[in-house]
Formats: sequence, C-alpha cells, structure tokens
Amino acid sequence: MDKEAFATVVLSSTDSLYRISKSILKNDADCEDAVQEAIATGFGKLNTLRQEAYARTWLTRILIHECYSLLKKREKTAAMLTEPDDAAHSAADYSDLYEALSAMKKEFRLTIVLYYLEGYSIEEIARIMRVPTGTVKSRLSRGRNILRCIMEKKYYEEEYYEK
Repeated sequence: MDKEAFATVVLSSTDSLYRISKSILKNDADCEDAVQEAIATGFGKLNTLRQEAYARTWLTRILIHECYSLLKKREKTAAMLTEPDDAAHSAADYSDLYEALSAMKKEFRLTIVLYYLEGYSIEEIARIMRVPTGTVKSRLSRGRNILRCIMEKKYYEEEYYEK
C-alpha cells in the first residue's frame, strides 16, 4: 500500500477510530492521542501490512493496542497522581446509552461498539480482537443483555424517583 492510499483509509476512518478509542479510554484528550499515535504507528509500519483489503482492520488493531498501552501507563501513574473524575460530569455531557456503555466491561463494550456503531462483521471483530468468532458472538449476546439490564434499571429509577 502506498502513502496516498493509506491517507485515504485514514481520512475515511478517523471518526470511527475516535469512537472506538472512546469506548476504551473515555477521556477525550487520551482518545485523540491514541488515534494520532495509531495513525503515526501505522504510517511507520506500512510495509508490514500484508493485504490492502484489511488496512482499516489493521489500523483498528493498532489503535486498540495503543489504547490499552495508554491505560497501562495511566495505571502506573495513578498511584502518584490523583486525576479528576470524569464520571461526575458525564451525565450532563453524554446520553444514557453512552453512560450504559461506559458501565460495561471493556470486552463487551468494545465488541458492541465495533459491531453496532462501526459496522464491522463478526469475522472482522474476531481478527481485530484476536479471539474466535464464537467468542465475538457470545460477547455480543451477553453485551446486549447487560445493556438491556442497565437501560431498564435506569428507566425504572427515573420513572419512580425525582431527580
């Protein structure tokens, strides 16, 4: 793949990459850093891409790896620094669905985002996450059930309690 073709893939995938990083990191600044770093890494390792048809999947895998690297770095520095809690203002900034997704475990949240929001197939998600297709299917099923329970609980609480 040449640099121009890579630039086309990047431009068409930027919003998608940001949403995927948001499902892992939650912090907007970290998401932007992860996307930029993934693009830079992808550009630097363009010669390792085996098939151009999988360029978007390959770039997504790099992004997910970068997001988890940022989380590990954050865990190491968390003991030394106290960071502000973004959860306090998330209710005002994001929809109920976003809050419900944020409450889920990462593997379910990421699978739901990749499948329903980004339109990846089960086989593509399996390649991205490096898990069997059966695992992707079960995570989607469990993720939908968890999401349903969270949303029903929120609805029930809002229906009977004043804010």
